[in-house]
Amino acid sequence: MLYLIGLGLGDATDITVKGLQAVKSCSRVYLEAYTSILTVGKEALEEYYGKQLILADRDLVEQGADEILKDADVTDVAFLVVGDPFGATTHSDLVLRAVHAGIPYRVIHNASIMNAVGCCGLQSYCASLLSSVFLLNVMNIPGFNRDHVVLITDFRGKKIYEPPRFMTVSQAADQLIQIVQRRRREEEEGELGVTEDTVCVGLARLGADDQIIRTGTLRQLVSCDLGGPLHSLVVTARLHPLEVDMLRVNAEPDALQHLRVIDSSTFTS
Repeated sequence: MLYLIGLGLGDATDITVKGLQAVKSCSRVYLEAYTSILTVGKEALEEYYGKQLILADRDLVEQGADEILKDADVTDVAFLVVGDPFGATTHSDLVLRAVHAGIPYRVIHNASIMNAVGCCGLQSYCASLLSSVFLLNVMNIPGFNRDHVVLITDFRGKKIYEPPRFMTVSQAADQLIQIVQRRRREEEEGELGVTEDTVCVGLARLGADDQIIRTGTLRQLVSCDLGGPLHSLVVTARLHPLEVDMLRVNAEPDALQHLRVIDSSTFTS
């Protein structure tokens, strides 16, 4: 059996009971190590799971999948993914390879940024979800002006030449402002609906004990230091009054003066 197991968002203890039982039954356990990170290191996971973990970088997963699947038809192999196995990055290719090789598979889900983002007070079913590539062409996505947009800020690093780099909320806000200003110079502002005063929500290390949620305008979030990775940024659209009340809990001074609020009497859940 090939197990694809979500680890959740925080630390070693966020794995589900079902997931932990599966890990303990496996002869080999791979830790996917290129789409996200936990707040603890590999050693802490090994200690809690009672298993040695094999780091699986992008090259191994995308080009050496046969190594992961080796003997999985006669023994149990686990593939661990931070968040949910099919959250920020789908691992469909690995599943298809297993199916084509006649290897049964099982997915054990867990929390991911896709659902945890609701803790900031925005109603997630009113959001468009986007995993950004350092925010290239981000404002061209469908529904940017209509729905809240969750930007899952990227981290990158070449295997040999440099360590991973993590985009911060501050950097993401700065890049968005640069896009706004460039399009304003090109007289495209009418298409954006986004300005330096658009209310956004910065999130850092969701699920960890030291998670941070900060509401502010794009201009304010540029100078906002939310600490270590991982960060996400939500660009709000029209807001329900209940969402406004929730945003006030973590708001910067004067951040909520430029809100677009819908009429609650016309709101349908």
